Amino acid sequence: MPEVRPRVRAGDEQPGGIVGYPLPALYREVAFIAYHFHWSPQEVLTLEHAQRQRWVEEISAINERANSEANP
Repeated sequence: MPEVRPRVRAGDEQPGGIVGYPLPALYREVAFIAYHFHWSPQEVLTLEHAQRQRWVEEISAINERANSEANP
């Protein structure tokens, strides 16, 4: 196992990655991005988890700015 980092191999660190993701959270992310970008759910599901979360953050920030400007 030479490609596995020595600390992981020794048990000092746990390997990363998502084992499972709550289905309700996935539906919320997909619906949120699909609604705002007018993408199909299938297109949103092709994104990596981190990419989906990043788009959710960006859309939320845009919405927060728009709301604060509309309601000073």
